[in-house]
Amino acid sequence: MEKNKKALFAVFLVVLVDLMGLGIIIPLLPLYAQRFESSPLVISMLFSVYAFAQLIFSPILGSMSDKFGRRPIMLVSTFGAAIAYTVFGLADSLQLLFVSRIIAGVMGGNISTAQAYVADVTTEENRARGMGMIGAAFGIGFAAGPAFTAALLNETTREIFVGLIGGGFSEWVMANTFALPGFFAAGLSSLSFLLVLFYLPETIDSTKSHKDRKIRAGVFSASFWKFVFQKRESVVPNLFPMTLLCIFLVTFSEANLYVVFPLFCSNQLGLSAEQISIQYIILGGVAVFTQGVMIRPLLKYYSEELLFFGGTFFIIGGLILLPFASSERTLTMFLSILTIGTGISRPMLQSMLSKQVDPSKYGETMGASQGFAGIGRVIGPAWGGKLYGFAYGLPFFATAATLSISTIIGARLLRAREPKTKN
Repeated sequence: MEKNKKALFAVFLVVLVDLMGLGIIIPLLPLYAQRFESSPLVISMLFSVYAFAQLIFSPILGSMSDKFGRRPIMLVSTFGAAIAYTVFGLADSLQLLFVSRIIAGVMGGNISTAQAYVADVTTEENRARGMGMIGAAFGIGFAAGPAFTAALLNETTREIFVGLIGGGFSEWVMANTFALPGFFAAGLSSLSFLLVLFYLPETIDSTKSHKDRKIRAGVFSASFWKFVFQKRESVVPNLFPMTLLCIFLVTFSEANLYVVFPLFCSNQLGLSAEQISIQYIILGGVAVFTQGVMIRPLLKYYSEELLFFGGTFFIIGGLILLPFASSERTLTMFLSILTIGTGISRPMLQSMLSKQVDPSKYGETMGASQGFAGIGRVIGPAWGGKLYGFAYGLPFFATAATLSISTIIGARLLRAREPKTKN
């Protein structure tokens, strides 16, 4: 048990460091692209190509981790992320920016492998808590990342860097505002690589033959969908694809806010970029508290199915309330409701999904999960941006209506299983 706790903490650190690097880069993308006179459409494509690459490669890397082991895939993906961020820091053209985002998206399969690793080292009873740790790492990473960005863009920070390094390279960094954040993110990914190399033991049994294990292709292949819809024993018919559908819907509901939320804050509430950044930091803090603190005691009294069902209602409630926010205080309150719902629902879904397959297919399963999440991240921003053009409240209400499909699935799960009671 102690060994498993150490492994969980190690994978938590790996994901945390990775997500901090991503959190540093994301706020800079629109500003960086504007330097090359990019249109809003081109800027949105920088986000989409990342999600699209992740959509294709997460299932592939997940199934490869079942065949070759978790460590090799995580080593390759963290090293690849370091290359992606280095390219970001060196980019002197829009084309190189796109190259950096594509490489980062391909290597984003690291998350599905990390989730499979958690499934490997946890029992079914403790799995939701383990998945909650991954979610907490997301929250901390996305909250800390923008804070690092602000510090790295500060003139004083850059002057200190020049003083420490000296020479022509430091002068080049001073002349290229976004270089230092890119290199810092690359350093974080390199640290993540070292954490995997020295502190993450392999969980795939090397004494067993995995040569006959198939490598599943991405969501555009027949083999992917065959795996999704293959017949499985379950108390609820088609539970596996329905769980994946819920993962898509929850991710989709988040992703459509990538474009809509900043526009709403700026256009309807008149918030500055700094004030909007604070909302993101608060969001990260709420996510950390929800997944790192709340989930453990909740699971003592309630089943995963009930928590998922309730969490979905929180997301829908937050979406419906957000357009009615009239101040920063009410905005924070409504956004927190949505974030609590997401923070509860996501680890429950990942845990329920892993329990429906053989342990030898955890990587493939979590890759499929990230594939469906990738579809949500590709479609969500376009959906939100398009609907916002008609009316600022429309994307919130329409997304809440779409997410209600998850409550129907949640109700079926609750009817099929006895609720957990306190011992």
